[in-house]
Formats: sequence, structure tokens, C-alpha cells
Amino acid sequence: IGFFVNTLVLRTDLSETRTFRALLAKVRETVIDAFTHQELPFEKLVEVLQPERDVSRTPLFQVMLVQQKELTPELESGGVCFRPVELDTMTTKFDLTLNFAEANQGLLLTLEYSTDLFEAATIKRMLAHLQTLLAGAAANPSAQISELPLLTAYERDEVLVQFNDNARDSVPALSLHELFEAHAAQTPDALALVFSEERLSYAQLNQRANRLARYLQGLGVGPELLVGICLERSIDTVVSVLAVLKAGGAYVPLDPAYPQDRIAFMLEDSRPAVLLTTQSIEQTLPGSEARVVRLDTDSHLLDQFSGDNVASGISGDNPAYVIYTSGSTGQPKGVVLTHRGLANVREEQFRAFGHGPTDRVLQFSSLNFDASVFEMVMALATGAALVMGTKEELLPGLPLQQFLREQSITNTILPPSAMALTSTDDLPALRTLIAGGEAVSAELVVRLSNGREFFNAYGPTETTIWSSVSRCRAGEGRPTIGKSLGNMQMFALDEKLEPVPVGVAGELYIGGVQLGRGYLNRPELTATRFVPHPFATTPGARLYRTGDLGRYRADGAIEYLGRIDHQVKVRGFRIELGEIEAALREQPIVRDVVVLVREDTKEDKRIVAYIVLSEEREAPADELRRAIQQKLPSFMIPSAFFVLEALPLSPNGKIDRKALPAPDHARPDIERPFVAPRTPIEEMIAGIWSQVLNLEQVGIHDNFFSLGGHSLLATQVAQRVRQTFNIELPLRLFFETPTVDALAAFVVSSQVGDADDATLSAALAELSQLSAEELESILAVQGMAPEIGSLS
Repeated sequence: IGFFVNTLVLRTDLSETRTFRALLAKVRETVIDAFTHQELPFEKLVEVLQPERDVSRTPLFQVMLVQQKELTPELESGGVCFRPVELDTMTTKFDLTLNFAEANQGLLLTLEYSTDLFEAATIKRMLAHLQTLLAGAAANPSAQISELPLLTAYERDEVLVQFNDNARDSVPALSLHELFEAHAAQTPDALALVFSEERLSYAQLNQRANRLARYLQGLGVGPELLVGICLERSIDTVVSVLAVLKAGGAYVPLDPAYPQDRIAFMLEDSRPAVLLTTQSIEQTLPGSEARVVRLDTDSHLLDQFSGDNVASGISGDNPAYVIYTSGSTGQPKGVVLTHRGLANVREEQFRAFGHGPTDRVLQFSSLNFDASVFEMVMALATGAALVMGTKEELLPGLPLQQFLREQSITNTILPPSAMALTSTDDLPALRTLIAGGEAVSAELVVRLSNGREFFNAYGPTETTIWSSVSRCRAGEGRPTIGKSLGNMQMFALDEKLEPVPVGVAGELYIGGVQLGRGYLNRPELTATRFVPHPFATTPGARLYRTGDLGRYRADGAIEYLGRIDHQVKVRGFRIELGEIEAALREQPIVRDVVVLVREDTKEDKRIVAYIVLSEEREAPADELRRAIQQKLPSFMIPSAFFVLEALPLSPNGKIDRKALPAPDHARPDIERPFVAPRTPIEEMIAGIWSQVLNLEQVGIHDNFFSLGGHSLLATQVAQRVRQTFNIELPLRLFFETPTVDALAAFVVSSQVGDADDATLSAALAELSQLSAEELESILAVQGMAPEIGSLS
């Protein structure tokens, strides 16, 4: 804090362990010492120090405190009477200027402020906080600074009680599968589930789930037992989830696309009693003690069981599912969520969105992310239809837009990064857009909310998917994450778990019925993140410490401000950067590493690894990428690897992340040598890649994903290629052969296969520049493989 005495800037130590009395003594000593230099002009001080100039603020400090003696109300001299007059200059030199004037009755305080930065209501709160602070200090000057009160009694009640006054009359009792069964009884013929050409009614889906549930119960599945589900996206995925819940167990999703090491850890950590999979997937899985049920080859075993509902025997406190999230220690951690939380999710969904049996809900998320639970609850617990698509159909951009239109989707929950690539034009059925997983920009709300309801949902996995929601409207400025849901509580607290005032940043803590049980087999971590509720009236209540920063607005809504640690959200995925760093440190060639997320291009977050090598090496990026792909899923692989001689350090010896260099636009050091484009079509495609990847040059044999590409960027490339060459480009082809030359071969073959004279001439001109071997590769794309000698 800077004090301005005559022409001097003074500084003082506000360590929280210091008492107020000691602080006064130290300030007095500092001020007395400073009078030695009181004649030094402030302008001279600025000239000597040469601070970085910025037209938006004054140099050295932006907050000034002025103390002055009591002003004489009236003064006469030589027959002239002088009276003080207050003048409003309509401007201010500093962001804040606090004036203390001594008066007979005490101190007169005035606060001058910049209206560009502060609202009048904010300034009034500041003065009330100062008054409360001074009153507390006067009453107990021996108290530590951190113990002095700041909030008025009304404000404390406001942030702790009024902003969380949302308790419902009762906590819902029915869980997902029980609500689903009720709709299956009421509307058995209603459409429940869609995937490709397969459609199941509520009655059909219920019967299939019941048969599998009875089979699972015969294998011993019941309350508190875990069942692994390792399946590709299909009808069987949803059948398996319902069956496990009906049997009384809790399901553990295991993505078959995950690296073997990761799946092995999750199997060992969760120790599921049963594993639901298929014969082909089972052959790729590491061994485990689980009883394997192959839903394809063992399907005949299920036909002997009844399709009638089965008693699950669960209570609200039993686990419903375990979701593994990224872990800062280098291993993922399983979060245990309960049936009671799911029941409350359904109630709050209906209150917020008002959806029902006539809706068609998109199943966008993988089963391995809790947004998939949100989608299943939204559809199957309300009698609506759940519509699934293939990975290719759901890629953001034109594929997803086309799928939404063809399937008449009414409700979606998508990460903002996916929304940004997908136009909502020509989607007459779509009425509700829900953003989740990442911060939402005001620009996105303006672009997509036209004629539709746009919601911003917030909540970590540990609080059963979501904890708050806000309805966003164009023109309302920066979107908030709203207020807490019914039967839930959200607080912004300081380091001592005390509430912070409106407008002040604090860490978000969440409590209520949707709070998870904790982390599977991790009691110490559970105790660290699920802390005792300091304001609860119910014994044993807890709060989840999110690690997110937020602040209250005057209306009680919360603004999300970012993270206090190194956890990030990238394209909707929750990622602990420490887990990536741990995987890289295991590599012998890595001496030190730091990983961070950069957003050098708007709405394009990329994971970047800065590496210090243990030996002199060239082009280690491909080697490191291959190594960590054995441990980490694809969404956690860094887009770029930069080798540094040493990591930059701050004066206190810690890594200075802000000093890490921004990635340049040069082609990354990868093993494949650079080969320049040879034909006009290759040049055009390489140019598209360069623009999307923000690189100066791209070689025709470079792998798109080795250059830092990911699925969302791939959809942008595919869309631009379609528009440029007026062809249909299957995204599957791009993912299978992600190189410029392969893409150019497909473009040429497409033009030859269906062309007018002008297009055919251009295609033949391309073909004339290629060798026989290259021509053969082009024809191979179309499924033809003639001998080279037959080509002419």
C-alpha cells in the first residue's frame, strides 16, 4: 500500500500475522523516517526510477491516501473573509484518492474515484468496509490484521444466507433409472433412444436394460459394487448404464481409446466386480480380476431373463457412478457420485429449462465425461428422446450442424469451443443451448442466442455435473455462472474460509445434496478438497473446494474469474497440467518441464510444453509425443514442444510462467523432413493448414496432429477444403491419413471422378505433374490399385 506524504511514496508490510497495534507503530516509524526526504519532488522520483509508462494509469501507484489537519471553517485577514469551498473538478488523477480530514467529532473521510473503473455502489461498499475495519481495530487493537472484520452484519448475511436462499421443501427421492421406469410405464411406445438407424422405444429400452440388470445381479452386482463399462458409442452404452443402476451398482466408464497404461490404472484402482465390453475390445484391454461380460457374443445369455423391472435396493447415499478426472500427481482420480445428487440434477434441470417428452436431446459427450450423465438425465428422466451420433457426425462445424438439423435436436449442452465452430442458422427445432465446461464469451451469446434460450451451466465433476446456471441474453455484457441451484450452496471465501465482499475475488466453495462422496481410495485427497462446512447448521456438512476464482455481483450472481492452480479447461476437457508434466518427467531425455495453456489466437486454447533436455538432442517432439501417448489420452497431448536451455525463474526462485516465450510461427521440429508442395492443389491445402495452425510453412508429408492440430481444428480444415474445392470430404479419411499429400490425392481423384470440362482439365494438369507412384496412390484412395505399368 502506498502512502503519499508531501512528495514521498511510502510502503508498509501488511502481513496477516501482524497485529493492528504493531502495524500502527511500524507506520509511525516509517512516516517519521520519511520526513528526512520530504523535499524531494515526486516528479524527480519518477524521473530517476523511469517506470514503464502507460496512458491508462499514473506511474508507481494508482491509489493515494491524503491526511490533513482540520480545515478552518472561516478565516479573516486584512478585512477579507476566506471560506473553504468544495469544487468538483469532474476528473481524478488516480484510480482512488482517500482523504482524511481531522474534525472535532472525529475524522471526515472522502473518497475520490475513477468512474471508468468503479460504480458508486462499489465505492459505498468500500467505505462501509473501511468503517467496519476501523471500528474493529479500535475495539481490539491487539488483534491480528487478518482477524479484523470487513463485512457489515448485513453484507455477511447477504453473501452467506440471502444469496443461497434456495432450499427446496424436500430432496427428490427417485434416481435416474427409477424416473426412466416411470416414463416407460406411462408412455411405453414413446421414442427413447436413437443411434444411426436403430431406434428404441421406452418399453424396448427398459426391457433390454432389465434383462442385463438381472444378469448382473446374478453375478453379485448390488449396492456399493462397481461395474466397468468399456464400449464404443452405441445403443449398448446407454443400455449398460441403465442396467448397472437398476442392478444397484455404480458404473465406471472406461474409454477403449485411452492408452493401455491409463486403462490398466483405472481397472486396478476401481477393481470393478464386472466389466461390460465386447469381444473385440476385450482383446485390447489389460488383464483384471473383473468378470467380463461380452455384450455381443454373450447376448444369448440375456434372453433367458425377464424384461420386468428389477428392485435395485439402493438408497440416495449409494454411489451411482465413478468418473475419473485428471490428477495433479500424475494419475487420474475417481470421483464417487450418488443417486441423491442425480435426483436433484433432474429437478433443477426441469426448473431451469422446462423441457419434456416432446424434446429431442443430443448425446454429444463421451460416457467418460459427466456431461453425458447430464444429457441422459435430461432426456430419459423426463420422457424425451436421447439422440446419439457417431464421432464423425458430432464433429463441431458443418457435420454437427447437419446432424442437429437432420435429427431435429431441440436441446444441446456443448463446450463453448465447439459452439464457436458450429452455426445455429437453419436449425428451426433447436430451442435451448446450454454451454458448459469452459468460460463463455459475450460474443458467443450474441451470435447464438438469437431466438433461442442460452444458458451457462457451471460445476465441477465433484458436485454432480453442475452447481449453478444463468440465463444469458445478448447485450447483458459478460456472462455470469449465475446463482447456486436448489438444495445447493456456493460461497466465495478467502484463505481463512471467511466470506469476501461483493466485487472481491475469492475461491469458490460448493455444498449441498449434489456433493460427491469424495475420491475413490484417496482419503487424504478427499479430506483436502472436501472440507468441513464452516457455516452449516447440519453436523458433518462439507464444502468442496473448487480451486476456481469468482466474485459476487450485487444481484448475487457469480462471475467466474479463472483458476488459482494449474488445472485448466481445454475444449471442454478438465486437465491437470501437473499430470502432463509428470508423464514428461518420466522420459529420460527430460531434465525439467513446465506445461501451460496458451490462447495466442482467440478461442483457440493450446497446451504447450516447455522442455529442458538432459542431453543435447534434436527434434525430440515426435519422440516425446509418442512416449506420453502411452499414458495420456489424446486431449492431454501438448500441441507444441519447445526446448529451452533453462526455465525462467522469478526473484524468489520459482518458475516464472509469464516469462515463458510465446510460440513462434515456425514449423515445429519433427522427425519427418520438410518437403514443399509440388502442385497448385498441394499449395492451396498447405496454405489452409498454415492459416488454421498459425504456422509459416507446412510440408506435404507432415502429420496434422504432430504440427499441433486437434479435432476442432481438423473440422476447420475439412470445412475450408470443402468450400475451396467444392467436394465432400469424409472426416474419417482426414483422421486416417492426416497429411497434405493424401488430402491432395483425394481432392484430385474426386475432381476426376465427377468433373466438368474445366475442372477435368485442371485435374489432369495436376496429374501430369505427378509420378506413376503418386498416381497409383491417388487411385488407391478410391479403392483402385492398378499396376504401375497400366497407368498412362
